[in-house]
Amino acid sequence: MTALSVQNLSKTFTMHLRDGVVLPVVANVNFDLHPGECVVLGGPSGAGKSSILKMVYGNYGVDAGAIRLQHHGEVVDLATADPRTVLTLRRDSIGYVSQFLRTVPRVSALDVVAEPLVIRGTDKAEARQRARELLARLNLPERLWSLPPATFSGGEQQRVNIARGFITHHPVLLLDEPTASLDATNRAVVVAMIAEKKAEGVALLGIFHDEDVRNAVADRIVDVTAFAPKVAA
Repeated sequence: MTALSVQNLSKTFTMHLRDGVVLPVVANVNFDLHPGECVVLGGPSGAGKSSILKMVYGNYGVDAGAIRLQHHGEVVDLATADPRTVLTLRRDSIGYVSQFLRTVPRVSALDVVAEPLVIRGTDKAEARQRARELLARLNLPERLWSLPPATFSGGEQQRVNIARGFITHHPVLLLDEPTASLDATNRAVVVAMIAEKKAEGVALLGIFHDEDVRNAVADRIVDVTAFAPKVAA
């Protein structure tokens, strides 16, 4: 079974502040993602890796192509789904760990991590216990758990971000440089957490600039430079 299928995906940006110049990003992107594997988007900075990830999550619109996602036994095209459907897909079928933590001010780190479970109907006490386990595993000091993450360092915020993304059981999980600001100890923890998700049958799609992490988690690498748009001479 295919958990996610990207078919003939293309994207351009229109530079409205530069007289409408059209900037091609990627063209004819094709790959499949299966349960229990981690596919890594490879290529140099600026090749379009993050743009592909954001299209797959529905943050960016697409110019052409399809993003077919398994959702409760049916296949839904994220590329053409309405906003309400996209929100439902994010709640139930596709998760995302970004490079940056965006949280409501004054909400504790513990509740930031627990929230994705709470909004899915998990008892709050149970969700907070699961959040404690993840934060402890990621070596975030317990004295910080009751504080808002806006006051944390970059590495501390990223550990909260990772815990929040990994706390749910989405069938598909997107990872955008999750280990970028972590030390070696916590990078190893995240590599182990990814392995556990794979063992559970989760399909993962990620970007990892750290070569050691990439080699440790990748089952396949999709070279994004193969999808560079052809520019007319």
